[in-house]
Amino acid sequence: MTDIILKEESYKIIGICMEVHRELGCGFEEIIYKDALELEFTHHNIPYEREKLFRNTKA
Repeated sequence: MTDIILKEESYKIIGICMEVHRELGCGFEEIIYKDALELEFTHHNIPYEREKLFRNTKA
């Protein structure tokens, strides 16, 4: 099994994502979930960049 990089941070972010999904449920436009995550990340002092492009170097 692969080790999780930044395990504590990863679990916190995943927990926030699950909380947002649990609160909002399904069926909203993607932008609603993006806005909710932005609010939660800000509330929890988690730095982020919204919709940052990245290149897959393993392809």
